Amino acid sequence: MRDNHLEQIERWAHFVKNNPNKWKKEHTEFINALFEKHDQFRARLLKTPEGKKKMIELYNIKNKEGYDFLK
Repeated sequence: MRDNHLEQIERWAHFVKNNPNKWKKEHTEFINALFEKHDQFRARLLKTPEGKKKMIELYNIKNKEGYDFLK
């Protein structure tokens, strides 16, 4: 594992240990931001020519009917 990555993990573990009530909110905000960015990316991609085709290839989608955004 990269040293820098290991240092980040250790800093996060230290933060969690020393801030039992604070870390959950920060972690939740981080995860929610990831989902929001993904939704924004998907929306922008689907607006482009061939966007649906690119999405199918990117995520290796086999069952197109199972995804509302591909209909």
